[in-house]
Amino acid sequence: MTDMPSQDRMQAKKPPSRWVRMWDSDLAWSFRHSPVALVSLIVVLILVGAAVLAPVIAPTDPFNPASLNLMNGFSKPLEPNAFTGEVFILGADDQGRDIYSTILFGLRISLFVGVSAVLLAMLIGVTFGLIAGYVGGFVDSVIMRIADVQLTFPSILVAMLIFGLAKGVTPIAYRDEVAIWVLILAIGLSDWVQFARVVRSATMVERGKEYVQAAQLIGRSGGAIMLRHILPNVLSPVLVIATISLALAIIAEATLSFLGVGAPPTQPSLGTLIRIGQGFLFSGEWWILFFPAVTLLALALSVNLLGDWLRDVLNPRLR
Repeated sequence: MTDMPSQDRMQAKKPPSRWVRMWDSDLAWSFRHSPVALVSLIVVLILVGAAVLAPVIAPTDPFNPASLNLMNGFSKPLEPNAFTGEVFILGADDQGRDIYSTILFGLRISLFVGVSAVLLAMLIGVTFGLIAGYVGGFVDSVIMRIADVQLTFPSILVAMLIFGLAKGVTPIAYRDEVAIWVLILAIGLSDWVQFARVVRSATMVERGKEYVQAAQLIGRSGGAIMLRHILPNVLSPVLVIATISLALAIIAEATLSFLGVGAPPTQPSLGTLIRIGQGFLFSGEWWILFFPAVTLLALALSVNLLGDWLRDVLNPRLR
């Protein structure tokens, strides 16, 4: 009986590809068997795709004054306007802007602010958490006492304070131009504490392990040990917090914009659209408020459910 050719033996022993290993992993198996996670991801992908493709799929640019027609004001959803005969899928607001288009463009602002604010909070929190957990002593006490003081105030109040201070030092002529960046700064600085506390706790556990002691013995610097050795081992809880914080950041942006201290009218987010629609709710034009509010609810809820699923999967104690 002849042996199998060497090439066939090599192919038979060829290890599975990375994509196959990822598909067969516990994380992928749990995701495939979680209807809530699947539906949430589909909703998030649809909303993110709609926001990214807004300039392409939006019927009009709702923030271009040249494209507005006041005669279309207060058009009802799927009903021809009495004056122009135009039909809007989700209706039109008081200025004749297509609600569907305003939601798409407002979604871009909300997602951009939310993602940027979470990245800023993650950068600050992870940095301070690593330093506090690894260095310890006086540095740890100072960072954690600052975090404890900030935790005594609601995040939305801290964000409003930072937003007010930042706009106060900005020249009036540039306030609308930098309002989005100020909003990101305010939300990011108000949410870094959660990242710092979790990373500090994980770092204090990791710094006593053998691989860290071995790195210290061979002369690695503290910064290199924190970035190259400890940081990869504390990223799992950070990803969970980041996912949940994204939903909270989107809600915080909407809250600030609803209160009139967030996105400017020239770059309205979902919160700004809700604030505009709230003024017409009791006069019968319910669609101006309803559709932006439902979009915000779907986005925040889907991201939050994904974060809950990720927390349950990555935490073996919850299995």
